[in-house]
Amino acid sequence: MTDNWNLLGHEWAVDMLRQHAARGDVRHAYLFCGPPGLGRRTLALRLAQALNCTRPLKPGIPCGLCRDCKQIEAMQHPDMNVIQAETEGGILKVDQVREVQHSLSLKPYQSKYRVALFLRFQEANDNAANALLKTLEEAPAHAILLLTADTPEQLLPTIVSRCEILRLRSLPIEAVEADLIYRGVEEERARLLAHISGGRPGYARRLMDDATLLEKRDERLNDLQSLLPAARVEKFSYADKLSKDKDAMRQAITIWLSYWRDVMLRVAGAETPLVNVDRNMEIEFLSGRLNLSTSRRVVSDLENALEKMDRNVNTKLLAEVLLLDWPKV
Repeated sequence: MTDNWNLLGHEWAVDMLRQHAARGDVRHAYLFCGPPGLGRRTLALRLAQALNCTRPLKPGIPCGLCRDCKQIEAMQHPDMNVIQAETEGGILKVDQVREVQHSLSLKPYQSKYRVALFLRFQEANDNAANALLKTLEEAPAHAILLLTADTPEQLLPTIVSRCEILRLRSLPIEAVEADLIYRGVEEERARLLAHISGGRPGYARRLMDDATLLEKRDERLNDLQSLLPAARVEKFSYADKLSKDKDAMRQAITIWLSYWRDVMLRVAGAETPLVNVDRNMEIEFLSGRLNLSTSRRVVSDLENALEKMDRNVNTKLLAEVLLLDWPKV
C-alpha cells in the first residue's frame, strides 16, 4: 500500500491519521464528513487497517494483504461492527447502537482495537444518537468509533464535540478524470463522468461500473425539461407517481439539485465548472431566462426537500409543492 493508503486525494487527512496510528496517539472517535461518494468510508476502513494490520509496511501504513487487512476491507472482521440504516435514506435505530455497546465492552478477539463503523450517521433517530453519546462517553480504551455523515451540522453538537472531525472536500475534476482514464475509461466519457461526479471519486467509479445510473439520470433530466412548461395536472400526475417510491424520489431530487445549481451558477456568472456538462445548451438557455433570486429559490427548495425526506413527511404533498413552484419557461 502507498504512503497515501492507495487513496485518490485527501492527502492531508491520510497524513494526519497515519501519524495518529504510527504514534499510537489515536483518538477514541473520528467523524468523516463530506458528500457521499467522496471516500469517507474508504478512509475510515484504511484507518482501521492501519490500527490493526499485523504486517505494516511502515508505521501507520497497513500492508493491505494480511488477514486482518483483508477482513477489514471486506467489512467482515471479528473485531469490527458496521452499523447503518437498512437502506440509504432509512433510519438507523437505537437497538443497532445498543448491540454495539455490548460488543465494544468485550476485549478484542484477534486485534489491538475493536472498531465500530457507523455509516451515514445522519440517518440515526434521536434515541440512537443519544445511545451513541453514552457510548462515546464510556468507550473503553480498546474501542475506536468511526462515524461518517454528510455534514457535522446534521448530528448532535455533543456527539460532534467528542469526535476528531475530518471535513473531506471534492477533488479537482481533472484528478477524477485522470483516475477514470487510468482505469480504462475512454477520454470523453471520463470527462463527463468526472463532471457528473462533482469531483467525488467513489461516485465516479460507481457511474463507470453501473451504466443504469447514467440512464436514470438522463431520464430524470429529460423529465425536468418536460415538467418546466407542463400544465398543473401533468405536474400533479408526475408528483403522484414519483412519491410512491421514496428512494427514487430522493435520487430524482438529488439529480435535479445538481442541475439547478448549474443554472444558478450560470445566472450568477460564476466561473465554476458545470456538473452537467452534457446539458450545457439547456443550462445556458434556462440561465438566460431566469434571474438569480428565482434560480436560488429553486435550489433552496430542493435542498429543503431532501432534508424533509429524512423526516416522516407526506412525500406526495412535498413533490407537488416542489414541482408547482418551479418557474414556467
